[in-house]
Amino acid sequence: MKSNVKQSNRAAFTIVELLTVMSIIVILIGLLVPALNQVKRYAYGVRQMAQLKSIDTAIELFNSEFDGYPDSGRLGPDNKPYCGAMRLCEAVMGQDLQGFHPDSIFRSDGTDGIKALYPDANSVTPAAYRDNLSMRKGPYLQPENANAYRILDLYPSAGPFDPRHFVLCDVFNRVTHRGTGKKVGMPILYYKANTANTNHNVANPDDPMNIYNYMDNQQLLMLGKPWDQSATAGTPHRLAVENGKAGVRFYKNTQNEKVTTAFRPYRADTYILISAGWDGEYGTPDDVCNFDWKYRE
Repeated sequence: MKSNVKQSNRAAFTIVELLTVMSIIVILIGLLVPALNQVKRYAYGVRQMAQLKSIDTAIELFNSEFDGYPDSGRLGPDNKPYCGAMRLCEAVMGQDLQGFHPDSIFRSDGTDGIKALYPDANSVTPAAYRDNLSMRKGPYLQPENANAYRILDLYPSAGPFDPRHFVLCDVFNRVTHRGTGKKVGMPILYYKANTANTNHNVANPDDPMNIYNYMDNQQLLMLGKPWDQSATAGTPHRLAVENGKAGVRFYKNTQNEKVTTAFRPYRADTYILISAGWDGEYGTPDDVCNFDWKYRE
């Protein structure tokens, strides 16, 4: 009896052919992943520049309202730590993210020396709370887009700071939020120019005539990298201390190379904003700033 089953003449793939195809796929993936990472980093950089532009706009609104940029000193009038990053957040958002109180003198305790300017809603009568809010200016950034987080939500220890203070964070999500477990960015550093001064002394960061004072955010930089869970956690950022020298890298990398007749910083008459960039480390080549960051060793 003749069989109706037809035999296929097509040969199957050999193991060598399969391995060859798989090797090609692996090589293509190896080539593609770095390119995708570069695209991702570029996209984050664009988002970060957009955020700094928004903060620029918010600071200019503050400047128009109060005829001056917010101070960035490391200590408040009560002589307690209250760094530039925290003052920036208060100026554009208020200490409670509900607007800046015009009587504020940037005290760490949120008072004018006598009365509370940012009271808890449960600590005053509803009428008094409404009156307080009606006096506020701003917030100059939308709270849902401001990336504002409490300092203790970012760092294992708030160090010398009041853990309730807020900072504006960048878009590079590197830190695990202690409360929600979500990834958030690093604080945006803020330095105000002292236009009464004339120097940008790289050799002497402590020169009292320097236009910018590296100490404005030094205590925050000394808290280290909260995302680093290794033995080096808590190591100061390179922008704070490099080879045992404090402040030198800040002045090197904020020096305006276009001015050749004197040592001058970028934005010598306004302020500087610095994001830690993709690597979460301040003072490295990928930092994003509101000026043309030129990394110098």
